[in-house]
Amino acid sequence: MAQPEYVQGTLDGLPTDVELGPTALSLRETTFVVVDLETTGGAPAGGGITEIGAVKVRGGEELGVLGTLVNPGERIPPYITVLTGITQAMVTPAPPIEVVLPSFLEFIRDAVLVAHNAPYDVGFLKAACVRHGYPWPNPRVLDTAALARRVLTRDEVPNRKLGTLAAFFRTRTQPTHRALDDARATVDVLHGLIARLGGHDVQTLGDAIEFSKAVTPTQRRKRHLAEGLPHAPGVYIFRAADDRPLYVGTSGDIATRVRSYFTASEKRARISEMLAAAERVDAVECAHALEAEVRELRLIGAHAPPYNRRSKFPERVQWLKLTAEAYPRLSVVRAIGHGDDAYLGPFTSRRTAELAAAAVHDALPLRQCNHRLSPRTTMPACSLAELGRCPAPCEHRISVDEYADRAATPFRTATVGDPQPLVDALLARIDTLSAAHRYEEAAVVRGRLAALLRATLRMQRLAALTRIEELVAARRARDGGWELALVRHGRLAGAATSPPRVHPRPTLEVMRATAETVLPGHGPVPNASAEESERILAWLERPETRLVALSSGWASPVRGAARFRDLLARAEAGASA
Repeated sequence: MAQPEYVQGTLDGLPTDVELGPTALSLRETTFVVVDLETTGGAPAGGGITEIGAVKVRGGEELGVLGTLVNPGERIPPYITVLTGITQAMVTPAPPIEVVLPSFLEFIRDAVLVAHNAPYDVGFLKAACVRHGYPWPNPRVLDTAALARRVLTRDEVPNRKLGTLAAFFRTRTQPTHRALDDARATVDVLHGLIARLGGHDVQTLGDAIEFSKAVTPTQRRKRHLAEGLPHAPGVYIFRAADDRPLYVGTSGDIATRVRSYFTASEKRARISEMLAAAERVDAVECAHALEAEVRELRLIGAHAPPYNRRSKFPERVQWLKLTAEAYPRLSVVRAIGHGDDAYLGPFTSRRTAELAAAAVHDALPLRQCNHRLSPRTTMPACSLAELGRCPAPCEHRISVDEYADRAATPFRTATVGDPQPLVDALLARIDTLSAAHRYEEAAVVRGRLAALLRATLRMQRLAALTRIEELVAARRARDGGWELALVRHGRLAGAATSPPRVHPRPTLEVMRATAETVLPGHGPVPNASAEESERILAWLERPETRLVALSSGWASPVRGAARFRDLLARAEAGASA
């Protein structure tokens, strides 16, 4: 039976998933098993273990020892015998690794594994478990070699070999290339390194594991910025020396998230640059995750922090509106006025707005010129009329009423109700192009159809929410209380969390009395950014969210754009294929 292939990992691949908060286990309370192996050399998948030495310690006290020779099942190379003193005659009567593994795995249960150059030793142990069908317990691992590279300078030790470190820390046992001696020497090296970690304010196991990783000098120097932050949901703001916001983020646990910026897992170049300029981190605690998300969006929109990439300019949206003329046309604008009664949006860029406009022009005989036409005077027609792409209202080939029936009214209906006529026209055009083997042109029309459906579906969902004067919703909090949200015209006006085992009504009434006043406005997003209202919608649409109170019905058109969700998904999938 073929054995599973094993690939040796690196230090970054070792398990380090430890709690980094204030409840993390202190180094004094942590149980360590310091292990060392002697092998026949080579790679873990091909080499054999000849000796295992392990010492269990906690708080400086030795709790147990495991040491045994192992029959590797292969010849020991002469140079290994010279190095370790282990001969073939010594290991021949020894138990094979599959007999030793159960005792070793029991010995390291619930302990942190420590080794010098840990990827090597852990690699052999994992490979042996794979080969003989034992589940690897995936313990947390601390590498004394990596830790020494962070703690000791070149002036103190010329290298980080175990023998060099043993001499530096004056260990009671000198390493001899025998497993138990080297493990005991590593115990003393570990204790010496832990003593040095106190000067770096490393007190917990999680701190030590992260400290051993290859963090930058800037991350190490700025680690103190993460101190004193709350373990609560909310928003964090990295600020420069002049108090300018550099970066705004959100998390369910502010302290843990901010600390992650100072670990080896943070490798983004722009964040490294931001950390170099940061001098302070402010925290804004929130009632729950939805309030945190909304506050983050508002802060990013208000301050446009240089190191945030998304949501920076919510005001830079585009709208596609039908002009107020005898022969209306589509116009891409930055804002809609109270007099505008037919529009689509908001779009995040002019390109997406023009793509939706192209879909409308493919489906409806709306004119595409920019002239202001009069129902009394004519002007020469353009080439689109010659191609049959425009009914030529400029030459009065179509009346004002007929133009409204054929072109303007279907667009108005599609934005607030049924887009079926536009969808049918675009699908028919795609079929015609495909039948003529003009697949690239058909794909272009399909992309336009997707842009149009995406915009109409989005606007109708937003409008359904923002029409509601007041909406109160709740969902269960992890501690047994209730997360409450009060939404007015699509804007989060209040947020709170009721205590567990207490009726949420008093909290709800206080939230309602202190909530922000939001007046009605024009358009699908009159009082908040589209992104904020969509975050609220996503929260409201979760199965566990309950609607508590509504000032009016929450409804979408029966034959609205929502019934084309599947078509939109297929169009988008086709575009990405």
